[in-house]
Amino acid sequence: MIPALILGGGPAGASAAIVFAQARAPHLLVERAATPGDALCGGFLSWRTLATLEQLGVVGETLNRDVVSEVRLFAGDQSARAALPQPGRGVSRRQLDTLLMRRARTLGAAIETGTAREYAEDAVRFADGSEIPSGSLFLATGKHDLRGLARPAEARGTDPALGLRVRLEPAARRLVGPAIELHLFDRGYAGLVAQEDGTVNLCLAVHRSRLAEAGNPERLLLALAAESPRLGERLSYRTAGAIDAVANVPYGWRATRGVPGLFRMGDQAGVIPSLAGEGIGIAVASGLRAARAYLDGGDAAAVDYQRALAASLRRPLAIAGLIRSAAERPRLSGLALSLLRPTLLDLLARLTRINHTPVDADPAAADI
Repeated sequence: MIPALILGGGPAGASAAIVFAQARAPHLLVERAATPGDALCGGFLSWRTLATLEQLGVVGETLNRDVVSEVRLFAGDQSARAALPQPGRGVSRRQLDTLLMRRARTLGAAIETGTAREYAEDAVRFADGSEIPSGSLFLATGKHDLRGLARPAEARGTDPALGLRVRLEPAARRLVGPAIELHLFDRGYAGLVAQEDGTVNLCLAVHRSRLAEAGNPERLLLALAAESPRLGERLSYRTAGAIDAVANVPYGWRATRGVPGLFRMGDQAGVIPSLAGEGIGIAVASGLRAARAYLDGGDAAAVDYQRALAASLRRPLAIAGLIRSAAERPRLSGLALSLLRPTLLDLLARLTRINHTPVDADPAAADI
């Protein structure tokens, strides 16, 4: 039996493995691929997340030499812009996951490759037919559910959201610059940020009904380009790669009850609307909290950990959900633009962050 089994080598799983390795506590992290892929993700790191990553040994400049210093909002023919409270960075998940896993390995983390298929009878079953009994399970499979521990279907709603992602050529950086952009449209929005390799990451959160009306993702992008000219200008720089997609993203859901021996982390613990730019931050913070809770209290600590994490996520998810509701309705998009005043942006940015213990407990980091 593995005392602490971590499923998933993304930001949540790797952060937990770093804590276990530092404590020299028995554990095993199982990741699907030997080399980190480029998971569908907005790819924005806030100042709080950067501070936490630095404490883990991953310095911001190694993620991306350039910083993101402002946010721009577009809705129809209207636009607004404001400086971020503090600079962030754009990064691909391939780069972030590679550096976090490298740090975990350097510290001596136990890591193996395998694809988990199901959890049953206190054991994880893998695609190759093997199974691993676990004492405590640290579930960090991101937006992809594990059979036997899937998030509730009703969390997706009657018109569930889908995530789509395309890459833009480096030439698109002249349009985006040192900003994170949000383009609002009927039943969805798109976020853009320049990444460390020179390309621009363009992710969309779209309701299924909007995709169904278009017929397929390609036609949807054509329709959006026609109704949102500035988004269309950016889409003209699309690379030749395919459109990446993930279905049924339960934005706003959070695990409010804990089970002894089960530590849900990242999107398996709570899913914040991507326009908040805090998904990676939640993943990292939850990984650290889960591992530290286990080291302090063992299997039983999962109950209090999950309850406390849910409480920490209540405000960020609720506020981000209200902003998302306004952003996805054309009649309310003007309100969304009005919120982009510097003072309000600063407040909303801070209210949609999760506390990054111990960063927030450090008096020297009180302004982070």
